[in-house]
Amino acid sequence: MERIKRQLDDIVDVNNNNKKQKIFATTNQFNFENLANEIIYDIFEYLDVYDIYYGFYHLNKRFKNLTIYSNLHCQVDISTMSKSNFESYYEDIIKPNKNRIKILRLSNPFTIDLIFSPPRVIYILITFLKHLIYLPKLHSLTVSTIDNIPNPSSIFIQIFQLTKFKYCKIKHNEDGSPINFDECKQSSIEHLIIDSPFRYELFNKLLTCLPKLRHLSINYLTGSNYSEIDFYPILLKDLKSVSFGIYSVHFEEFKKLTENFFNSIESLRISTHNNSSYSHAKQWEELISSSMPNLRSFDLQNHYAGAMQKFLYSCLGGKFGSKFWTEKQWFFKNQDGDHKSSDNGLFFSINPYRKYHTFHWHSDHYNAFRSRRIIFKSVKHLYICGKQAINNSVSYFPNVTELTIKDYARTYCGSMLTALNEMIPLKQLKKLTIDCNDFPINKLVNLLSLTPNLRTLKWNFQSVDHPQLKLIQQSETFRFVSRTNKIQNLEIAHSCTLYEIYFLVDLFPQLECLKTGINRKEFVIIARHFVSKMPHLFYLCITDLSKTYSQKLNILIKAENLLDDYFIKFVDRDFYLWW
Repeated sequence: MERIKRQLDDIVDVNNNNKKQKIFATTNQFNFENLANEIIYDIFEYLDVYDIYYGFYHLNKRFKNLTIYSNLHCQVDISTMSKSNFESYYEDIIKPNKNRIKILRLSNPFTIDLIFSPPRVIYILITFLKHLIYLPKLHSLTVSTIDNIPNPSSIFIQIFQLTKFKYCKIKHNEDGSPINFDECKQSSIEHLIIDSPFRYELFNKLLTCLPKLRHLSINYLTGSNYSEIDFYPILLKDLKSVSFGIYSVHFEEFKKLTENFFNSIESLRISTHNNSSYSHAKQWEELISSSMPNLRSFDLQNHYAGAMQKFLYSCLGGKFGSKFWTEKQWFFKNQDGDHKSSDNGLFFSINPYRKYHTFHWHSDHYNAFRSRRIIFKSVKHLYICGKQAINNSVSYFPNVTELTIKDYARTYCGSMLTALNEMIPLKQLKKLTIDCNDFPINKLVNLLSLTPNLRTLKWNFQSVDHPQLKLIQQSETFRFVSRTNKIQNLEIAHSCTLYEIYFLVDLFPQLECLKTGINRKEFVIIARHFVSKMPHLFYLCITDLSKTYSQKLNILIKAENLLDDYFIKFVDRDFYLWW
């Protein structure tokens, strides 16, 4: 990486008649560099390792040494980095510091082969996990697989034998094979998240391997294949937080888990789907009093569908207003679905410490006439559903940084953007997902004009004819968004035409990473446009292509000398280009 190195004797060139100005300018210029090493190390603690490398490694010899020999808790996140920057970063920082890396994130499919050399040795996950033993300080790992894993037990066996691990998140696609923990060693993991189906009967064997566990989250807890499961108690005195997404597990089965494993927990989060066995306040009171005496935070979300379920929650929801609940400041709300005739709904605690929340427009409007304003301070990611956006919302989410819109409110009272701005501070959003197929492009452009700090956009793009795209491009709002938006990561769930690609490139000139589908007949001209007309782009994924397109792109790049150094890879039918 070419960087201009500043010399320590740089001064500001001013005339002799202004000596005070000269001294003042020189003092300002060297203010940071004159700080003691200890203070600079304290500042480094607040920065990502790559930011430190990029900002200071090539500054001068002193800062190069500070970067190399510091006692930083190395956190390597190789998700958005060009190939040339990665190669320099790998040689200067990762390679000489492998024994100090504590957090490793490799979301780029090209980087595993480069870090764990030689190339072509590591093609399967298990081999990759075995190589982590060469990172002795590594304590955090997130694993997410694309292909089905025929034997998921092998993942846990390899991860549990890593002796320094504190945090682990696992998401794997399975083929139905059960996990066998018999060969797993006792692990040092304190924070475990399993974002895949996990069977009820496996708890004893799993928890036996995790004596130091402090937080457990299982997002898809499924019922047992056996009619009767006998658990033996395990004392987990450090386990303080438990979170479950529950599917086909009855309350009485959950009660067994609590009585045997969760006596010390202080925080409980439960999300259920069409399971009315969790709707009885009295049984919750008894379980909390007898088996979870230290519980301080109780977050309950019961999703239901059907007239009978709706009737049950209408009748039973009021039981959660007894003295037991009010003394603990635990309050609940029954929220209907998108419209009056809907039998869908959500019964949930309204003062939880949750990071995610689902909001329905219609239900909030219905309750606005009889409810106090509710402020959800802990929510970071908000999901919005419903066909009718209403102003003057009774719910406010002051700390949301990620927004997912599940429906576009075509029929609404007032402005949808105004309604959104009353619910969340749009200026602080970092990530936006449009998860519906009917969100008009011009409305999204208007929304982007109110979200200047957005970095990531996922969009179910709607096909639009060329004349309408040109009309939108000529608007002042489009030109404003094109000049000011900071979006670097864009994912489009649509096979875009050439004119739609032109539109997106003009709208998002700062893009670094792009994932989209395209019209295959226009592959060559679109690929040329991506590489030659997007100066900041270095990572491209085109979905649903065959491997023959790799040869076409290689021929194009070499014939027109578009790139000097690049990698191409296929994962399933997704085409990746990194340069």
